[in-house]
This record gives sequence, structure tokens and C-alpha cells, in this order.
Amino acid sequence: MRPTHRRLAATAAGLVLLPVALVGCGIGGGDNKAEPTPKPERAPAEEAAARSRERVQAYLDAMTAKDVAAGRSQLCALLHDGFDLGATGPNGDFADHFQVPEAAITDIRPGPLGQEVSVSVSVTAGKRTVTRPLVFTVTRDGSDWCIAGEAPTGPPGVEAPPTGVAPTPAS
Repeated sequence: MRPTHRRLAATAAGLVLLPVALVGCGIGGGDNKAEPTPKPERAPAEEAAARSRERVQAYLDAMTAKDVAAGRSQLCALLHDGFDLGATGPNGDFADHFQVPEAAITDIRPGPLGQEVSVSVSVTAGKRTVTRPLVFTVTRDGSDWCIAGEAPTGPPGVEAPPTGVAPTPAS
């Protein structure tokens, strides 16, 4: 076939398929009654709280199970490098000498950078167990939700320094 014949054949095939494509897109064919747009299952605030709870609970479960890959997958991509460097280090959430016998979500509320999920984490190192309050910031990254930060919280009025994704162990 010559190039002009190929072009004519391709054009003809395109014209034959065009009506099928338009009907598939909802243009032409059948009745064009406007269907009501489906309502979201949850309000945006409820959705944000639910997704934030899911992400943080999955992270806490990963800490308890010492599943570094599962913990990493809950974090925003920007935190992956820092997590990889510190997660199993001496002060990391997944350090071998720490055990997490108990972790619970205590509160979820909107914050300036996303949903703030407060948790209480009991950490055992040797014979000593310490319970630490932490706050995770969960945000939307594209179409998905992820943990954007973790910081210890202290008594009211005392500003705790942010520590990335690794809590500071008890002294």
C-alpha cells in the first residue's frame, strides 16, 4: 500500500469508529437526560478525619509489628529519605531496642497544615516503659492521604521541638 492509501484507510477507519466513540462519551445516541451527580458518601471533613485515622493507625500498627516498609508507605514521599535514614536508628520509631506494647489515637482535629492526629504511644526500652503523646500531621498528597509530620507534644504551654518522624526516647 502506498502512503496515500494508508492515510485514506486510516481516515475511513476513524470515521467509522467516531460515532461509537461519541456514544461511549455520552455524546449522541440514546436520550441525553441529565443524571444527578452522585453525592459523596461522606462530607469532606468526615472524609479527612477518616483517612487521617486510617493512615496513622496503619503507622502505629507498623511500629508495633516493626514493619518498616508498612510504616514508610504511610508517609508522604518527601519524608521517605529522612525516614530511611532514621527509622531504625537509635532514636527511630522502628529501632530494635524499642517495643511498642500500646498505641492509641486520642484525638483528630483540623490543623493549619492538615489533620492533626494525637496519639498516646507506650514505648518499652529494656525494663522501662514510658508513654509519650505525639501528634501526626496528615495531609492530602494528590488523590491520596499521607503522614506529613510527627512531633512530640508536651504539657500545655510548653513548645516541643519537632523531630521529624522519630520520637525522642525517654531519658
